[in-house]
Amino acid sequence: MSDLLERLRGRGWRMTAQRRVVAEVLNGDHVHLTADEVLARATRRLPEISRATVYNTLGELVSLGEVLEFSTDGRAKRYDPNAHHPHHHMVCSGCGTIRDVHPTGDPLADLPSGERFGFMVSAVEVTYRGLCPSCA
Repeated sequence: MSDLLERLRGRGWRMTAQRRVVAEVLNGDHVHLTADEVLARATRRLPEISRATVYNTLGELVSLGEVLEFSTDGRAKRYDPNAHHPHHHMVCSGCGTIRDVHPTGDPLADLPSGERFGFMVSAVEVTYRGLCPSCA
């Protein structure tokens, strides 16, 4: 489970009603929402929240390193609150469901030194693709 709310409180992040709602919407396991999905869910909880507030809050959370921003389809950015828990993603090619996965082993170790082209690799992102049980 994401500990986003606790991390933000621990940082002393100013928790306005709008910011709290965005953080609550993002909190949880396997949360990978687009900004529009965050806005829709936040609006159900706090109807007066604006699109600009949601987008600004997401940008701030990414800048703070508390939320990961990524894209699995080359289009919509998604926001993942599990920024402090190393993981990769499993994406359904049918419906787009995304799950966090924690494979064993080191993906960097699988990259031969000759294939690193002199890069000092600092991070590895792996995306697994397939069909979820509902789509299979």
